[in-house]
Amino acid sequence: MVSFFEHFFEMQKWFHQLAFSWIPFSAGDVLYIILGLFLLYYIIRCFQKKKRKQYLLKLMIIINILYFIYQLNWGMLYFQTPIIQKLSTQEKPTVDNAKKLAIQYLKKCKSTRKLVKEDGNGIFVVNDLKGIQTEILSQQHHIPQSISNKKTHLINSFKTSLFKDIMSYSGILGYYNPFTAEAQYNSTLPSTFIPFTSAHESAHQLGFAREQEANFIGYLIGINSRNPELRYSTEYFTLKSLLKFIVGEDPAFVKYIIRNYSPEMKRDRLYEKVFVARHQGAFEDFFGFTNNLFLKSNQQEGSITYSYFIDLLLNYEK
Repeated sequence: MVSFFEHFFEMQKWFHQLAFSWIPFSAGDVLYIILGLFLLYYIIRCFQKKKRKQYLLKLMIIINILYFIYQLNWGMLYFQTPIIQKLSTQEKPTVDNAKKLAIQYLKKCKSTRKLVKEDGNGIFVVNDLKGIQTEILSQQHHIPQSISNKKTHLINSFKTSLFKDIMSYSGILGYYNPFTAEAQYNSTLPSTFIPFTSAHESAHQLGFAREQEANFIGYLIGINSRNPELRYSTEYFTLKSLLKFIVGEDPAFVKYIIRNYSPEMKRDRLYEKVFVARHQGAFEDFFGFTNNLFLKSNQQEGSITYSYFIDLLLNYEK
């Protein structure tokens, strides 16, 4: 059955991308707004005494239909064979190996950071977003066949989310819309996030449902890219992920690596911290809690984990 849904996804993703990619705004977000208003109408009617049972029944039918469509288009992909089983080694990651790799990626980040543009404050800025998106689609062809045999269609269906301001306060960087096959991203994010987030969401477009596997596919897309903006964003994400994995065991090493960031990287890190601090609050806590429940209900470890991505990264690098 999982194989059937994988093949079905290959057919419908091409149709959905072709149908919605030409629309200049997020059609999926408009659909969510319409559905939200529609459901709100039925919820309000459920509180009225007259025909309460009738509207409650209709509401349950609508929710079940939507859930069925979601599972048909996307939900069953969480049961695909994990990528870790496709790698030649499947060893548990060690902090020592992560440290060695962190030193390598620090050097890579320092080197690539010198190749990208800055704003007047010396902060990294994306210079050509369309070029990054084109490069992501091109690099999908270079994912090793042993890891992915999913079809790529070179259809640009990256969209700025209509909810970008809300996303900034929720901690959500981007999301994939399974009803329209659009890759949504928050355009207000610091530029260090945007290229890799786009690569991550494009991995969902390919059919990788698990979040940490989408991170790994995004890593494969960006790490050997000819586009320095995409490559720097990917290298920087990889370095941060390694440090978050290491910090529980050796915080002194993490501090040492951060002290050795280049001046350019330190400016980027400070800008990220200011952005996050400016948008923290109860709203982010709520979305973090609900997102964690969603991930755990879909065969994943939850949102506060980097171990599976590190598993994939270290075994692949080995």
